[in-house]
Amino acid sequence: MGRGRAKAKQTKVARRLKYYSPETDLRSLERELSVNKNNGDQWSQDDVDDEDDDYGEWASGQR
Repeated sequence: MGRGRAKAKQTKVARRLKYYSPETDLRSLERELSVNKNNGDQWSQDDVDDEDDDYGEWASGQR
């Protein structure tokens, strides 16, 4: 019989999460994006090639 109160609280929390929008710090976001852009790609082409090779070995049962 106590399910009604728990469900009401879950609904209240869900509604708060759905409609709550904190203020976005656009300057901080801009700094973060510009740092990542200046550093280049996180993954080099060599890393991608290595992953492809490992998958080929695994898929053929050689590993």
